[in-house]
Amino acid sequence: MKLSHRYEQTSCRLRIDGLPDLSAGHGQDVIGILSAWELDLAGHPTLEGKRDHLQALMTAVLPYARHLVSSVPRPMGAATDPVQMEPIPAAKPGMRNRPAHRLRLHSSQPDTQPLELSFDDAELADLVRCLDQLRLDPRVRLGFDLPPDRPLQRREILERVPLRQRLAAPAAGLVALAITTALGLMVPLPRRTAPPAASPEATPTTPLSPPLR
Repeated sequence: MKLSHRYEQTSCRLRIDGLPDLSAGHGQDVIGILSAWELDLAGHPTLEGKRDHLQALMTAVLPYARHLVSSVPRPMGAATDPVQMEPIPAAKPGMRNRPAHRLRLHSSQPDTQPLELSFDDAELADLVRCLDQLRLDPRVRLGFDLPPDRPLQRREILERVPLRQRLAAPAAGLVALAITTALGLMVPLPRRTAPPAASPEATPTTPLSPPLR
């Protein structure tokens, strides 16, 4: 009755073990009850835990990857959450082949320091593919409570454009308005001329009344 499914990429391998939940009407090849999972990452220790840990991993990594693809990288997971995902600030612009993402795992055991794993873009992509394969696999019905995929908010879209680029158009408009106003003040106004005086020849005469007879 024990089932095992694997999802593999170049630098990542995820294996889940479980049993079918016959009370929910699942088939014999469907995992409805998770008994164990194991995540092997190249160059990192093997991760394993309970169902809640796997869900916390997916809750932090998948939304982080969506924001990263949209050019809005931001940390995922609160300080009290078991899993956190955040970008690593670049020491120097243009540096390549260096870890750019940090995964922080908090142990449920007391007096245990958090485990931090660093990934580059390729390793993160492999991890996301494995988690997506698990999430979309019809042979796995574990009912993960994952955040829904929602479009970016207007504020998040504006953050994609650098502040200097956002202020360039308004600043150019203000400069153009100031130059136009200055040029308008420098142009002399036309002088007002007095109307010409009326000549006597042009003065109309009143015709005399005819003589009385």
